[in-house]
Amino acid sequence: MDFKLLLNIFVFLLAGSVVVPLAQRFRLGSVLGYLLAGILIGPFALGLIGQADKVMHFAEFGVVMMMFLIGMELEPAVLWRLRRQIVGLGGLQVAVSAAALMCVGLLLHHGWRPSLAVGLALAMSSTALVMQSLQERNLTHSLVGETSFAILLFQDMSMIPVLIVIPLLAMSGAPAASSESLIAHWPVWLQPVAVLAVIALVILIGRYGSRYLFQLIARANLREVFTAASLALVIGVTLLMELVGVSPSLGAFIAGVVLANSQYKRTIETDIEPFKGLLLGLFFISVGMGMDFHVFVQHPLGLIGAVIALMLVKAVVLWLLGERFGLDTPLALGLAFGLSQGGEFAFVLLQLIGGLKLIDPETQKFLTLLVALSIAMTPLLSGVYARFIVPKFMSRLPRRDYDEIDAHNPVIICGFGRVGQIVGRFMLSQGVSVTVLEKNPDQVEAVGRFGFKAYFGDATRMDLLRSAGIDEARMLVVAVDDPDAAIDIVRQAREGWPSLKIFARARNRRHAFDLDRAGADYYHRETLDASLALAREAMIALGHNRQTIERRARKFLEHDIATLRKSFEFFESEPDMISFAKLSREELETILREDAQEGTQEGA
Repeated sequence: MDFKLLLNIFVFLLAGSVVVPLAQRFRLGSVLGYLLAGILIGPFALGLIGQADKVMHFAEFGVVMMMFLIGMELEPAVLWRLRRQIVGLGGLQVAVSAAALMCVGLLLHHGWRPSLAVGLALAMSSTALVMQSLQERNLTHSLVGETSFAILLFQDMSMIPVLIVIPLLAMSGAPAASSESLIAHWPVWLQPVAVLAVIALVILIGRYGSRYLFQLIARANLREVFTAASLALVIGVTLLMELVGVSPSLGAFIAGVVLANSQYKRTIETDIEPFKGLLLGLFFISVGMGMDFHVFVQHPLGLIGAVIALMLVKAVVLWLLGERFGLDTPLALGLAFGLSQGGEFAFVLLQLIGGLKLIDPETQKFLTLLVALSIAMTPLLSGVYARFIVPKFMSRLPRRDYDEIDAHNPVIICGFGRVGQIVGRFMLSQGVSVTVLEKNPDQVEAVGRFGFKAYFGDATRMDLLRSAGIDEARMLVVAVDDPDAAIDIVRQAREGWPSLKIFARARNRRHAFDLDRAGADYYHRETLDASLALAREAMIALGHNRQTIERRARKFLEHDIATLRKSFEFFESEPDMISFAKLSREELETILREDAQEGTQEGA
């Protein structure tokens, strides 16, 4: 076995395993962590691994897999809904950004041919970086997430004409870059026809042929064969697209959309997901490795200025277009901050542009480092946007005044979400009048449409509780989602009204401990009853006697609640807590064993 290959794999895995968790801990994001890991092990730091360009070429397959999985999450109807953003916003972003960057090149006294070629390359954004960041922040299906995806999808689609246009910009007699495309020497008018024919072939095979293939594999009941087939499908589409000069990411995305309604969709996703994650991480590590800091040392101010100019030009274009297409200012700025970097396809295009002699080798190195630095800057800019810009705009938004509370009832419920609604509905059905306080105005309006009266207000404010009649109330039920807010409400209510009965919703044992210390009379963990009911019905379905299981479930519940309170005196000492947990488990086993013995005797 090749020792050097194993060593390289070990270094990649170790660097990612150490640096990425540290980056996550400091809230820098996994992408920046991978970039830092690449810089650390690359030729310009520790020098553990070289040939970053070859590593990147292999790791780009992670981007292809990601686009395949994204395609599987989208059905054709969703793409049709996003057609305005894809064609309109995406098309204008590429065209306007390329034109603006071309103007910058002309102002720097470069020719229009290389300026246009570089402008087209730098107009692209990083699909891998943006989609990974959106997934980490659960924003993929948000408005800004869908808009970002629409722009990125058009950028992938535009790679086909861009790869055709750039060679046409080369000066007469310039050597053509080597290409694996089988249609590179075909007439220009015939190449798009061939591309469309291949895409149609992918759609037909994916829609009508893949089902029988996966059925045949599924009958073999061998998971590793299914995994191999899933990988072969993605690799096959990638090779096919490479042969006709199309962006492999676009081809993989189309294949994913075709399989979006397949009955084997979830199995394919599960098989490919781990490979996608590893290869995406490797891709970002290779970007970090490829940063040529010799260029930075030679042109520090020029490079910093170029990074700022690139991201500023693209950000302004994205912001203006975002507002033009109906995004409000915060979302348009989020779009601008998120997509203002260069993209992974820029590395490919810059290599093509350099091979066609449109730019000299030094300029190619400069631009390559420019793109890499812009990718590295994006997680930091996203952090600035989330921490400083969004709160600033939120503070300027018109806020709805808290409602005036005109009813005083014996029970006040703070929070009318999943838990609060059940408590309120049950009390109302028993003739108990309640006053409901809810901090989310949308929730207040939603429950109002179903006939429930809730007042918009923040229950952590004691003046609001006073206006709700807490001086006369008999009970306060704290059912808010925020655990810290719940503890704050209980503590303040206990200090202000010592005789008030306070019942609270607990997230877990630790939260129950905090509520107990804050002064709650009663607290109940929100998942306890549902989990126990699920276990009870599962045991009955397995053939156990219903009456016996229900009796034991009651004893389990009583024991769990009793031991929870006893455990509080050990919460601050982990060794004592572990010992108490072991004793409690043994005690529960004894109780259930005695119950079983009693049941046997009764049966006899």
